[in-house]
Amino acid sequence: MDNFIVSARKYRPVTFDTVVGQVSITGTLKNAIRNNQLAQAFLFCGPRGVGKTTCARILAKTINCLHPTAETEPCNECSSCKAFNDSASFNIHELDAASNNSVDDIRNLVEQVRIPPQMGKYKVYIIDEVHMLSTQAFNAFLKTLEEPPAYAKFILATTEKHKIIPTILSRCQIFDFKRITVDDIAKHLKYVAESEDVAADTEALHIIAHKADGALRDALSVFDQMVNLGDRNITRELVLENLNVLDYEYYFRIMDCMREGNYRDTLLIVNDIIEKGFDGQHFITGLGEHLRNLLMSTDAVTVKLIETSDSIRAKYASQARTVSLQLLVDAMDIINKCDVTYRTSNNKRLALEVPLIQICRLSGQMQMPAVTQPPAIQMMAAPDTKPAFQPQPLPTSQPQPEVKSQVQSQPLPQVQSQPQYQPQPQPQPQPQPQPQPQPQTQPVTLSEPEPAVKKEHDLPVQSHHTSSISIKSVTKADQLAGSVKADIIKDRTGNFTFEQLEESLLRYAESKKEDSSMYFAALTSYKAALLPDNVLLITVGNTVLEKELNERRNMLLEFLREEMKNDFITMKVIVTEQPSETKKYMNDREKLDAMAAQNPNVNKLRDQLNLELDL
Repeated sequence: MDNFIVSARKYRPVTFDTVVGQVSITGTLKNAIRNNQLAQAFLFCGPRGVGKTTCARILAKTINCLHPTAETEPCNECSSCKAFNDSASFNIHELDAASNNSVDDIRNLVEQVRIPPQMGKYKVYIIDEVHMLSTQAFNAFLKTLEEPPAYAKFILATTEKHKIIPTILSRCQIFDFKRITVDDIAKHLKYVAESEDVAADTEALHIIAHKADGALRDALSVFDQMVNLGDRNITRELVLENLNVLDYEYYFRIMDCMREGNYRDTLLIVNDIIEKGFDGQHFITGLGEHLRNLLMSTDAVTVKLIETSDSIRAKYASQARTVSLQLLVDAMDIINKCDVTYRTSNNKRLALEVPLIQICRLSGQMQMPAVTQPPAIQMMAAPDTKPAFQPQPLPTSQPQPEVKSQVQSQPLPQVQSQPQYQPQPQPQPQPQPQPQPQPQTQPVTLSEPEPAVKKEHDLPVQSHHTSSISIKSVTKADQLAGSVKADIIKDRTGNFTFEQLEESLLRYAESKKEDSSMYFAALTSYKAALLPDNVLLITVGNTVLEKELNERRNMLLEFLREEMKNDFITMKVIVTEQPSETKKYMNDREKLDAMAAQNPNVNKLRDQLNLELDL
């Protein structure tokens, strides 16, 4: 059985052209070799798995190659290249600074530098994780690093550049390696899959590349894991299930629901995501990235900033056409604030659901569902027993006698689900053999007084409630409650002009004049403007007035929305500092003269007390 070599080692680049995603750095190094302008020390810094040590080895191999190619690449045929490939080169030394970080280790390195190479042109020292050296070791290395022998070259590699002392940085040529893009990693994974005869979906490779977060070595490690898991067949479903990656489709479905104002399906999808074991913070981060990608898809210039496959990029472009730009910007702001507050929230489920409902409301299409009573409540409201009292038709020729209703003696059954609206009962005639006529009185009703002569269809019908309230009264109450409920549910979108809005604002200021003079000043000393989307912009002269307006913002907006019949009016207050006059500083004599000019009694007091200025 042959020894298995992981893909990160097996497909490690051996030439500058095979290095993935670092074209500018490899091009600079090749030109320096071609022009014979190599520095004595290089510092390669950047994230993990982006090719720092690989480029250091290729550079060391190339400058010692006896017959480099025209493209400034090692020939792999000379004795120096063969020795390097067999890990038997005496001219290239690698030192791990994580385990050799003392002053003695650096002293041993300095002693080795004094010995010239026996074969080849340069002795190259590659020091990996150089930031782990102690301060004393750095100081012991300074002189050799600044003025080494002509045959010595130092290549330092680190992932934490900020931990290296400035005196070392000033002696090196610094190359900052960038994170490898998702497309470059996916292309390299596809090349490895074809070389290993592995079937892999393009979207699956993009998911692995995205999971690697710019590190090619991490991507190759995950690739090897998926090859073994899927028996040399890597599918999108396999990768999603085993890498704890949330599928793109969830975000597309949630965005469709939020765009339609469907908060119920939105919360159900989020519940499904949480039940599958995904963390809320992970979902928030993914939704923020989804909104960002939708925003990038609205313009052909920025669509290239989306790091994903072409098929997913097409889905982003399709959904972006159905969402307004304002909705995307506001939703991104809400999700960004949620991302900040979620970690410190005690009720994380609520902290996750509230921003989603707010985004649903941004669409202007969110409606509350009709409230239905549970079956148990319906049975209580309609009992099988007949009512104890059945109202009789009102007489049409005689005046209505004033009698007390039986509601006082027979209370309505209590329903626990929601408070029922109970209007004042109309006086009903108590059944008597010969009712005595009484002076005509006006019955207490919710609406206009009933006419004296009742029509046939206005006669009361037998009620199913255990009270003497007529069906007509209950129907009117239900209609009143229903109309109020409809007004609450439906947002008003009345049209108005800036002149109407300003007139209402001034009228509101007059009503608050006696309440607070500061608030009245804030409302009257302003410059107002009406921006798009019903935004009232108020410009004040100082922060005191701004604070006064912001503290009572809700009351003012409630008044303006009621006046203009529009529930989408918002307000923004900004401060424009007024140019202040140059303050004149006075001495004590000038201050006294100014006080005396305002009040002549000051001089009298000074003379009476025999006071003088202490100059």
